[in-house]
Amino acid sequence: MDCQQTSDLSHYCAGALAAPLPEMVQQKTKLHVLDTLAAIISGAHLPGGRAGARAAARMGGPKEALSLADGTLIGAPQAALANAMCAHADETDDSHVGGRFHPGCAIVPAALAMAEVGAATGAEFLRAVALGYDVGARAVMALGVSGANTARFSTHSIGSNFGATAAAAALARCDSRQMAHALSYAVQQTSGVPYWRRDSDHIEKAFDFAGMGARNGVMAAIFVQSGWSGVEGVLTGSPSYLSAFAENAQPNALTDGLGSRFEIMQAAIKKWCVGSPIQAPLDALMVFVTTNGLTADNTARLTATMPDDRLHIVDDRDMPDVCLQHLLAITLLDGGLSFAAAHDHARMKDPAVLALRKRIFAEPSAELTAAKPPRQAILTAVTTDGQTLRHHTRAVLGTPENPMSTAEVAAKAHDLIAPSLGDTATNALISAVLAMDSMTDIRALRGLVCPAKSAPTA
Repeated sequence: MDCQQTSDLSHYCAGALAAPLPEMVQQKTKLHVLDTLAAIISGAHLPGGRAGARAAARMGGPKEALSLADGTLIGAPQAALANAMCAHADETDDSHVGGRFHPGCAIVPAALAMAEVGAATGAEFLRAVALGYDVGARAVMALGVSGANTARFSTHSIGSNFGATAAAAALARCDSRQMAHALSYAVQQTSGVPYWRRDSDHIEKAFDFAGMGARNGVMAAIFVQSGWSGVEGVLTGSPSYLSAFAENAQPNALTDGLGSRFEIMQAAIKKWCVGSPIQAPLDALMVFVTTNGLTADNTARLTATMPDDRLHIVDDRDMPDVCLQHLLAITLLDGGLSFAAAHDHARMKDPAVLALRKRIFAEPSAELTAAKPPRQAILTAVTTDGQTLRHHTRAVLGTPENPMSTAEVAAKAHDLIAPSLGDTATNALISAVLAMDSMTDIRALRGLVCPAKSAPTA
């Protein structure tokens, strides 16, 4: 049995809380924390978020971590579950293409819950979050998955599970041996089957992508913090994590570049609060709207050419925020796309939207599937006066190749948070997160994310 990768990863994770992040990595981590908090606060009003909050409230637990949906203090695993369900209640949160998962929606809630329990500093919290992105992405990349549909298990739940465990166990102050045991419990809790595409309510999907992993990670940390022993050397060899789950095991990927390559730098923040494959077509459409004056009235035909391994995820779906044709239609009708419009189920039956959708088409492309960077799209519009417009989005806004600025991320966060908290409280929260490295106790966030609630610090 080869235990080296488990040992090396455990040792690294155990020391992560004391290791300062490079300044660029720290700043990027703040943006992902802000983006995730915005997703939690906005998602608290959606079915998946409400479902998570209700379940967590029933489970209760000691008053040690905040459920952002209702402003109550509950047990850490329950809070992690509730906040994670809110974070992926729709398609607002971040993603990691190489890791094939949405990291922030599970890792940030798990880290926040354990940070509250341990009264961690803001800098420690940021280090734990960055660690979670590192471990979650590497755990999936080690599987050697060859395509979007070749994984036997949901990579989204797997990455979230490992990332949340690493972040939570680091904040639980686990030493190397305890960290190895926490990873063992992460392996034992690894699950998830990718039929989540059939979840039209976005509740089981929120559990698969976020809630389950966040809860599992906090539970693994609590297990070893409570004195549970575990099995060491569980990631490689046989039987192991990789022997059970890998398509083409890449054990070196588990530790490659640890401490020098931070996977959060490869994570993407969405400009548009919709399914990831739709980001590129929307970027292209806004070029037509703002530069060429394209409207619903002067559009005769609109065709989105997209990667053939991703198109099925968003092609003529029955949920507004993951339906390519619907979102292109309402963006043309409105001259832009707001969060509210993207989540308006009633508009899927609007005659004006349905009429426009008859002129909107999608085509798969194997060439775009192979193209780098990934998730490219080509949008072609034919106008009513016979013009043909074409735009190839090669680097989606918000990806590592075309990152959003701090101001752009803050603006997105403000749009998502302000309807719940108001402008003044929203601005205060954004400022606090962007200065989080100077925060002496993470529990100071409680009064900022739930300003109307009394949020005790103990």
